[in-house]
Amino acid sequence: MLWIEKYRPEKLIDIIGQDPVVRHLSSFAASKTVPHLILTGPHGTGKSAAIECFAKALYQENWELNTSVFQTADLFLQGKAYLEQDDRYAHLYEKNQSLITNFKYIIKWYASLRPLDAEFKLMVFEDAHTLTRDAQQALRRIMERASTTCRFVFTTTNQSALIPPLTSRCLPLFFSPLNQDIMLRHLRTIREQENSGRHSCSDDDLELIAHAAQGDMRRAILLLQAALEAGLCQDLFTIAQSETANIAASAIDALKNGDVHNAIRRFESLMIDYGLSGSEVFLEIRTIAQREYNDPSLAIALADAEYRIHHGNNEFVQMGAFASGIREVFL
Repeated sequence: MLWIEKYRPEKLIDIIGQDPVVRHLSSFAASKTVPHLILTGPHGTGKSAAIECFAKALYQENWELNTSVFQTADLFLQGKAYLEQDDRYAHLYEKNQSLITNFKYIIKWYASLRPLDAEFKLMVFEDAHTLTRDAQQALRRIMERASTTCRFVFTTTNQSALIPPLTSRCLPLFFSPLNQDIMLRHLRTIREQENSGRHSCSDDDLELIAHAAQGDMRRAILLLQAALEAGLCQDLFTIAQSETANIAASAIDALKNGDVHNAIRRFESLMIDYGLSGSEVFLEIRTIAQREYNDPSLAIALADAEYRIHHGNNEFVQMGAFASGIREVFL
């Protein structure tokens, strides 16, 4: 069994490192007054777990009946084949209609279902940044009509991908990358419970895991499980090296060779194909820069680009500007 499932939070108070968000969600559950929500933040910070815990606190034993979760990334990646194969949608799917028409019909159908022993139900859209503009426009109109019986919740790593008519209707709650000290405490707790008959990881190994995870608790737990079961605590850099890190490194190599266009394409691929936000791409770049370079110009360019992204500017434009601007660092 994967430890990320074994140690998944069951209640809101079990969610670590996100105290402001937990306070808001607990207050909403206690008062039964819930606005439309956008849960935004990097991968592995607790967004999906928070929704599940929130639904349990809000609806008790009926939480699954009053919560509809739509995996938008799978839907818009696989298209109509996903609707045809999924038992939840097969009876609603119309083969001769387009994907967006089917999407609108299915969402309207679910929104029309009455909640069970509650005033409203939750309509949850995971990875909402993968929704097309047409799908978002359709959701905006459905939200207007179904707001008395439904509350819409969007989770995303890239809030700027959502259109203003959606974001203006929702309260944003930000899940920050977890503090390393908080991660270490949690990893120690898991190590104590799982260490029987396994290879041991020292506190120094746990610090290396926490550093490699970069605020992603899910990744940290996966790394700890892999390290303890395989006995590779002393070679965690190899374990932690991800495909996205390799792509970011290849983009930096392209910049060193003067190929700005190719570098920008690889950075954009990280956002489009791998679902990283602009901030997460810059995090990969920063990790490489700290390991291989010592140029203050690169650090300043990263800081400026991240500042502009956090103030709501277009991530693709800022990524291109960053790549073009730091070329001179490698000349």
